[in-house]
Amino acid sequence: MAKKSSRILQIKITLAGSKPAIWRKILVSENYSFFDLHVAIQDALGWEDSHLHQFFNQTPYGRNRDYQRAAFPMPEFDDGFEEKTLDERKLRLSEWLKSPKNKVYYEYDFGDGWMHEIKLEKILSTAANTKRPILLDGENACPPEDCGGLGGYYGLLEVLADPKNPKHDDMMEWMGLDDPSDFNPASFDKTSVKFRDSKKVLKAYEKGFKVGRGA
Repeated sequence: MAKKSSRILQIKITLAGSKPAIWRKILVSENYSFFDLHVAIQDALGWEDSHLHQFFNQTPYGRNRDYQRAAFPMPEFDDGFEEKTLDERKLRLSEWLKSPKNKVYYEYDFGDGWMHEIKLEKILSTAANTKRPILLDGENACPPEDCGGLGGYYGLLEVLADPKNPKHDDMMEWMGLDDPSDFNPASFDKTSVKFRDSKKVLKAYEKGFKVGRGA
């Protein structure tokens, strides 16, 4: 039996508000679920997948209340949302990313509030489903986890660059650095990116959060 095929989406993931922009460009199947995309974003950017996350089909900023939300189902958390929350395990990328220039938004760590803009750049011709995303390119390092969002991150960089800052030694220790140059915010090594098997990650999520199987 021939393998089922689907179109391939070229998407660019940009950490919103970052200057210079922190971004990654990847190829994924249009049949991927948004949970699959979550895993790909974590791996491509360099996050640790240790906090909650959610997707929006429009920017949730300002007074806009027409957006839809997709997330991993956790009833005790979803009850606080007026809009219906979609199950990211069942929602396919093709349902929200239908044509080039379409955008969706991904928030990671609700405390630090790392918002990512996900832009569909191209829809490529039909090809066999890939088991893993493909990383095309990217620029700039992923910020450290739990550093306080973009404001905290840029403040951290200033502290690291100033040995006379009273917080310098504490921040060096917190990041596990022997020398400030050991963390280069402008660096990104494509070869260091390894994509996990999203099916295995999903099983771990469902077991950890005691949630029934998805689609």
